[in-house]
Amino acid sequence: MGLLFTKIWSLFTNEEHKIVIIGLDNAGKTTILYQFIMNEVVHTSPTLGSNVEEVVWKNIRFIMWDIGGQESLRQGWSAYYSNTEFIILVIDSTDRERLKLSKDELWKMLSHEDLKKASILIYANKQDVKGCLTPAEISDQLSLTSIKKHHWQIQACCALTGEGLYQGLEWIANQLKARS
Repeated sequence: MGLLFTKIWSLFTNEEHKIVIIGLDNAGKTTILYQFIMNEVVHTSPTLGSNVEEVVWKNIRFIMWDIGGQESLRQGWSAYYSNTEFIILVIDSTDRERLKLSKDELWKMLSHEDLKKASILIYANKQDVKGCLTPAEISDQLSLTSIKKHHWQIQACCALTGEGLYQGLEWIANQLKARS
C-alpha cells in the first residue's frame, strides 16, 4: 500500500532537481540539452553565459543549466553550483589534446564546497566519430576511479543521434531513488 501511495504522490509533486551541464567549448553541451527538450538536433552557436531549460523525464523535473565552456567563462562556473544535485560533464571524445584540461576542471569542481553532495555524470560525447577515445580511455585519463566522495558514472553518447543520453538520465533517476 505504501508503494502505491508513493507512486500516486509522485504524480502530483513539483519537486525539481538542479543539473549543471558543463564541459569545454564545443563538447556538445547545448546539443545534448536540446536533444532532451526536442528530441532533435538544433543548430547552435557557442553559449555565451548560460541556457536554462526545464526537462521533464519519467515524471522527474530537472532544471538544467547549460554553461558556456570557453576559457573566459570557466572562471564563473562556480556561480552556478549552489543547490546543484548533479553535474553533467560533457567530454568531446575526439579532443585528445584538451582532455588534461577537462581533468583539471573536473577536479577543481569536485573540491568546491557547493558540490560536496553532487553526483557526476560524464558523457563521453561524439562516440560516432572514428578514432574517438572510448569511455574506458576517458575514465583512465580523468582518473575517475580516484573519485571517492561523489557518485559518478561515465556514459558513451552521441548528442547528434541521442544515443546514450537517456541511459545517463536513467542513472540520475536511480541516484534519486537511492537518496529517498
